[in-house]
Amino acid sequence: MNAEYTVNKQVQDDVFLRTPRLDGVDIEQKRREIAAWFNTTFERYESLFKTLKNDQAYYQKPISLRHPLIFYYGHTATFFINKLLLAGLIEQRINPGFESMFAVGVDEMSWDDLNDAHYDWPSVAQVHDYRRQVQAVVNRVIDSAPLSLPINWENPWWAIIMGIEHELIHLETSSVLIRQQKLELVQSRADWKPWTGSGLAPENALVSVAAGSVRLGKSFDDPIYGWDNEYGRHQAEIAEFQAARYLVSNQEFLSFVEAGGYQQDQWWSDEGLEWRNFSKAQHPTFWHQSEQGWQLRLMTELVPMRWDWPAEVNYHEAKAFCEWKAAETKLPVRLPTEDEWYRLYEVSGLAALDHQQSDANIHLDYAASSCPVNQFAHGEFFDVVGNVWQWTETPIYPFDGFKVHPIYDDFTTPTYDGKHQLIKGGSWVSCGNETQLSSRYAFRKHFFQHAGFRYVVSQQEVVQVSSQYETDKLVSEYAEFHYGDSYFEVANFPKTLAELAIGLMADRPAHRALDLGCATGRSTFELARHFDEVTGVDFSARLINVGVQLAEQGVIRYTIADEGDLVLYRERSLEQLGLADTADKVSFLQGDACNLKPVFAGYDLILAANLIDRLYKPALFLQTVHERINPGGLLMITSPYTWLEEHTEKDDWLGGFKKDGESFFTLDGLKAILEQNFRLVHGPESVPFVLRETRRKFQHTLSEVTVWERKA
Repeated sequence: MNAEYTVNKQVQDDVFLRTPRLDGVDIEQKRREIAAWFNTTFERYESLFKTLKNDQAYYQKPISLRHPLIFYYGHTATFFINKLLLAGLIEQRINPGFESMFAVGVDEMSWDDLNDAHYDWPSVAQVHDYRRQVQAVVNRVIDSAPLSLPINWENPWWAIIMGIEHELIHLETSSVLIRQQKLELVQSRADWKPWTGSGLAPENALVSVAAGSVRLGKSFDDPIYGWDNEYGRHQAEIAEFQAARYLVSNQEFLSFVEAGGYQQDQWWSDEGLEWRNFSKAQHPTFWHQSEQGWQLRLMTELVPMRWDWPAEVNYHEAKAFCEWKAAETKLPVRLPTEDEWYRLYEVSGLAALDHQQSDANIHLDYAASSCPVNQFAHGEFFDVVGNVWQWTETPIYPFDGFKVHPIYDDFTTPTYDGKHQLIKGGSWVSCGNETQLSSRYAFRKHFFQHAGFRYVVSQQEVVQVSSQYETDKLVSEYAEFHYGDSYFEVANFPKTLAELAIGLMADRPAHRALDLGCATGRSTFELARHFDEVTGVDFSARLINVGVQLAEQGVIRYTIADEGDLVLYRERSLEQLGLADTADKVSFLQGDACNLKPVFAGYDLILAANLIDRLYKPALFLQTVHERINPGGLLMITSPYTWLEEHTEKDDWLGGFKKDGESFFTLDGLKAILEQNFRLVHGPESVPFVLRETRRKFQHTLSEVTVWERKA
């Protein structure tokens, strides 16, 4: 650290309380720890809003894309009540109106979905009184509610911890909005004093980071609180790369500004251009030009430009700088990925934040602003954590094994849309969970946080992980039918059929199999346990895309209807299902069973599950299917024989009508056609299946199975 450290650090008698461990054996001690943490956080949030000069500051929007600050003042309090109710720790509301009005609307909107709705906001005094009532309620719960340790996801007390960490998130995001509020509406306070030192900006340089691996993801028995996106498993091999020693300073970013970077379209992505044109940005939003030259807006004041402090920009600006820098240097300059940031952290030698003052500008340990980029050394780098958040090239995505917490199911899932970019490292005001190595926060690319960036130089292509949940109703229902839970003790239908087929194969050759009408492909993967090669074919590209994604990525994510507009989130992987070894043996293609291409031939087994009563010419399929099966090979047909004219004209039904005055069933029709080239070797046998529609609506069906051997 440089000499200014001893002058400028603002040492508190006690550092701002850290996130406590949630395990232990002393119940009363744990109550005291949580009470102290809650009240310290609650009062710190109150003190932040005292930087607002008058009531007008609460109601005038700092920016058009967000609610006014009165919303955020009330929001964190109502969050406690709403979550404690869900957890069963309280039984009644304090103010139902407030607990509805202040509940939602946190994520920054885009410029094309502005919300101009009028809100009849309560007075500041009313919200202040409400917050005091909430504080009293939470303290009573902490003091008297039954408590068992450890506090984990299933423990009702998780809602209390969640509420405290949620308020710490808004301590930071609200400080950004206050920084964006008009200067005449804010005021300085002794407990929110900025860093005072500044000097010449250091010249940035590239430092090599050796290749290595990263393993990410919290365990569900971790004793420190985490948000849902932190749990699961992820590992990656990282190629060698170079990283900037310092965060990009205001001085370094000035070169981009003076080179006309904001005027030259070629440095900006399409979305970045839309934002730039909407905002009319000419320079970073916290920079101000005056007769005295460049100035820097801090949270509550305007000061002469701190050239050695980090440039605070959104993702679009950071990305444009990197594109410009790459052209200037003829090097592959870009932002780091999340994995590369973790590799950088590993080589820095940093230790986890403890209860001592940090060796980084983080957790409000020093000042209410960023500081020089050469203030805190972390190995060969500076500010690997702290000072400002660092934008990455990685949109947030779920780790394998991701689960949604039932009392906050929309914390992360709405951000799995490819539009929310991960930021790493924390800022000067990041507290609690935000300072944990495992934390994962993501914001829209045009969002302003106390965020800057560090660039890297790497030839490695950035690979984006699929994060979106399948929401198509039909596709999701089939995904759950094939890969989801079992209901009413009915075994998984596609798996049951595959196991039956494999059992009947006995010592027959098992080289190639065709899963015709494969839908989302579970039987395709199951058959690959036994066959060398399995092809899944379906008329619907929407359905087979699920199988394609599983084969390529090993995991699928989808939502299923719960009740009304409510949904549940599901993740299924080949590894979970014991099918990881089958992915390289399967392929999926779109096709019409009544008009298959000649290439679909030479199979030892064809499975046609619940297919024939959905074909427009089922007899045509049956009359030619023998041409695609090797002599001695098997044809398995399953169907509930639900003939509908919307799928098959009545004249083409195989059965389910009167013929020559007698009932003619589909099995009769199958025999009439197939016995020319096949012999029936198994069945008919009824196999049940259950198709889930909602939490309380299911279809329970019997499918008749027959297995036919092709004659030599």
